[in-house]
Amino acid sequence: MTGYADRLTALPPCDHLLEMTLPNFLIIGAQKSGTSAIYAYLSQHPQVFASEIKEPAFFAFEGAQRIFAGPDDARAGRYIVRDLERYRRLFRTVGDRARAGEASSIYMYAPQAAERIRHYIPNAKLIAVLRDPVDRAYSAYRHLVRDGRETLSFEEGLAAEPSRTAANWHPIFHYKQRGFYYAQLRRYFELFSREQIAVYTYDEFKADPRALLKSMFVFLDIDPDFQPDMSVRHNVSGIPKSRLLHAIIGRPSRAKDLVKRLLPAGAQRLHAALMRRNIVVTEPRIAPETERALQEEYREDIVQLESLIGRDLSAWRTGP
Repeated sequence: MTGYADRLTALPPCDHLLEMTLPNFLIIGAQKSGTSAIYAYLSQHPQVFASEIKEPAFFAFEGAQRIFAGPDDARAGRYIVRDLERYRRLFRTVGDRARAGEASSIYMYAPQAAERIRHYIPNAKLIAVLRDPVDRAYSAYRHLVRDGRETLSFEEGLAAEPSRTAANWHPIFHYKQRGFYYAQLRRYFELFSREQIAVYTYDEFKADPRALLKSMFVFLDIDPDFQPDMSVRHNVSGIPKSRLLHAIIGRPSRAKDLVKRLLPAGAQRLHAALMRRNIVVTEPRIAPETERALQEEYREDIVQLESLIGRDLSAWRTGP
């Protein structure tokens, strides 16, 4: 990954870190793998403190100056936290809750993030949720189409990816590159003990979300019997029926986030329902030849990933 990565500053001195208020768990990715929903459900647990900014991306962009240069990237990057003191303030009200965390899907992809996490919070618990890389790539594409940031076809977007990356567009436009999970996760397995890393799949989440969450609760050493409200779907991809309505109620802003947090649960569910009803959810329609080409490109990485995490991912591959 090039473009923004080489603008990140070197790690500062690490004195008195134990005195700092920092998270002790992170959801590190992958993007478009259910992390928004999982984070929302985890945040309901009474033993969990969840950062009000879900994706501060501090460990990827600490000290960065100019970050992204793609369409609407200034808006997309405005929640990024680049300095340590501001990051610490996100966790100033943790209180006596056993776990404090955030969910920045860029952490798995950004090459500097793993080392920075080990530098600041070496004992943190790390959660990765992986999705079939072809499905993930197309879901990211549909997300940007939904938000009016992508005007090319999926195939054109794939072809434009190298030039967009070189021009420092937001990593959400890295449709193909973000799916090479082996190289990304290997950094974490080299820097952290296996006991600190839990890897799940999006398929597991879709099949039995409560079982997956219970497994996460066990991993985080918190009450595994807590039952979160899972009636609301989060971050649904699709095409808005009304782009104006989507812009009004869907585009994030600090003011809207604050208002939503102050609303009672019923009003929050109404807001989510309005968002869902305005989205036409369509099934992925990748051209068969595009799907086959991507599967072949990912095949070796998936085989290596299976060995790394000890999981059967043959459903993601074209052959043995």
